[in-house]
Amino acid sequence: PEECAVFHCCGCWTVLGDSLQLCEPGAPQLDFLACFKVTSDVVWEDSLLVGLEGPLLGCAYNALSCRSCGLALGFILYSAASDLAHLRGLFCLFKDCIICYFLGNQTIIEASKVDFPAVTLKE
Repeated sequence: PEECAVFHCCGCWTVLGDSLQLCEPGAPQLDFLACFKVTSDVVWEDSLLVGLEGPLLGCAYNALSCRSCGLALGFILYSAASDLAHLRGLFCLFKDCIICYFLGNQTIIEASKVDFPAVTLKE
């Protein structure tokens, strides 16, 4: 409980999820958090997008956004190269779109400034 955090949208403070669902702190080049589960306030587009440049080059994904304010929050990978394949189907939230409220010490910190425990699904 000391280390538990609630993830909020930085645009409107809507609750998006929590650190109990965190399964990958994300790759440095993408700067995201991958979660098993998010709240119903995280919505995704039905249509698939294809990455044309950068780390998502050639990946097919659904864009995620906040139901309350419409802020683009991240993506759900549908298909990806082998280095990102372990993230398919997970909710990947961009750290720069998330504010973390830590329950133990009641502090608020931007997710981009937090070092989450090294949990990985690659194995």
